[in-house]
Amino acid sequence: MQYSELHCITNFTFLRGASHPHELVTMASNLGYRALAITDECSLAGVVKAHVATFNRNIKLIIGSEFKIDSHKVIVLVTNRNSYSKLSSLITLARRRSKKGSYQIKWSDLKFNNDDY
Repeated sequence: MQYSELHCITNFTFLRGASHPHELVTMASNLGYRALAITDECSLAGVVKAHVATFNRNIKLIIGSEFKIDSHKVIVLVTNRNSYSKLSSLITLARRRSKKGSYQIKWSDLKFNNDDY
């Protein structure tokens, strides 16, 4: 059976993530994972280094982000370039609503048309 991890934060999620993106990709690949989702909190900061680490490895990188809304944790994963663009815009919106180093997101921000993905 092949395993895919759909929620993994890196050291780019300050005070929570401990491992570098390339370390996570290397370990997941060595363990035989089919895919690894990098889902740093309200950020895409870890995906570039994770992407580079997938070169010459048999593992798929899934891009996403984690958000805290009220007392809930929401994971958003992208499926194509359009959804990557939507996620980038969502992160920008959430960051602009708050002071530096934090973010503010609402449930209504997550309402997308099915055509978006």
